[in-house]
Amino acid sequence: YQNKYKLALNYYEEFILMRDSILNIENTKSILQSYYKYEYEKQALADSIKNVESIKLKDTQILAQNIENQKQKQQKYFLFGGLSVVLVFLGLLYNRFNIIKKQKSIIQLHKEKLEHTHQLLELHHKEITDSINYAERIQRSFLATNELLTTYLKDYFVFFKPKDVVSGDFYWANVLNDGRFVLVTADSTGHGVPGAIMSILNITSIEKAIDEGYSEPADIFNQTRKTIITRLKNDGTKEGGKDGMDASIICFDFNSNSFSYTAAQNPIWIVRNNEVIQIKPEKMPVGKHDKDSIPFTQGHFQMEKGDKIYTITDGFQDQFGGERNKKFMIKNLRNFILSISSLPMPVQYQKLDELLKSWKGKLEQVDDICIIGISIN
Repeated sequence: YQNKYKLALNYYEEFILMRDSILNIENTKSILQSYYKYEYEKQALADSIKNVESIKLKDTQILAQNIENQKQKQQKYFLFGGLSVVLVFLGLLYNRFNIIKKQKSIIQLHKEKLEHTHQLLELHHKEITDSINYAERIQRSFLATNELLTTYLKDYFVFFKPKDVVSGDFYWANVLNDGRFVLVTADSTGHGVPGAIMSILNITSIEKAIDEGYSEPADIFNQTRKTIITRLKNDGTKEGGKDGMDASIICFDFNSNSFSYTAAQNPIWIVRNNEVIQIKPEKMPVGKHDKDSIPFTQGHFQMEKGDKIYTITDGFQDQFGGERNKKFMIKNLRNFILSISSLPMPVQYQKLDELLKSWKGKLEQVDDICIIGISIN
C-alpha cells in the first residue's frame, strides 16, 4: 500500500458526491418527466372532457332541434287536423242548415195546409153544428110543449137529458077526440142524429095512428108498429129495418081519475104509500121484431090522490159511473125515485140532476135520458 488512503478518501467522497449528483439529476429528470406526463394527461383529460361536453352539447342541441322540429311538425299536423275537423264540421253545419231550411219550408207548407184544413174543419163543424142545432129545433117542435103538459098534468117534471144535441129519446103528448090526455115516453133506436130522425118517424107514426081513429093504447102501438115496419122495410138492409122504439103510452081520463096504458120494454112506476107499484113492460119493442105478429095488450089503473107516476127510458140506469165504473142499474133508480117521491116535483128534478152528475163524474154520458114524474093531486 502506498499510504494514499487520504487521496482515496477524497476520491471516494467526490465519487459519492458525483453519484449523488447524478442520482439527483436522474431523480429530477424522472420527476419532471412524471410532472409533464401528469400535465399532459391532465390536459388530455381536460381536452377529452371538453370534447365530450362539446359533443354532448352538440348532441343536446341536435336533440333539441329535432324535438323542436317534431313539435313543429306535430303543431302543423294538429293545425291541419283541426282545420280539417272545422271544415268537416262547417260542412255538416251547412248541410244541416240546408236540411233544416228544407224541413222548415216543408213544415211551413204543412202548417199552411193544416191551417187551411183547420179552417175548413171549423167551417164544416159550424155548418154541422148549425144543422144539428136547427135539427134540434125541428125535433123539439115535435115534443110535448110545456103549455100542453102544464094544462093537463099540472104538477110534473120532465128530466130530459139528450146524450148529444138531438135525441133518440122523446116525450110526446096530445088530446084524443074523446078528451083523454095521451102521453108517450119513448127511446128510439140510436141516439144523436140517427136517433133524432128515428124519433120523428116514431112520432109521426103515432100521430098517423091517432089520426086514423085509434084511441086505445094497445091499438095505437099496434098500428104505429105496422107503419114503422112498412116505412123501414126498404131501408136497404136484408132484414128490412129492425129499428123502432121502446116506449110506454098512458091515456089519462081525469074525469074517472084513471088511466089505460101499454108498456113496450119500458116500465111504468106508481109510488103510493111509500111503496112502488110496478107496471111491467111487454118484452117487445114498437117495431120489427121476432114477436111483431103478437098484438100489444093494455091495462087499466085507478089513480088515487097523492099517487106519483113515473115513466122512464133506460138511459139513467145504463149510465156508467161511481167508484167501480159500473152501470147505475134500474133497481137503484127505482129505490132512489122512491126516496125522493115525497118531495115537490121541481126538487125531485134537482135531485135527479145532482145524482146523475155525481154518478157519472168525468165519464161521458152513454145514452139519452128521459124520466117524467107526475103528481096526482
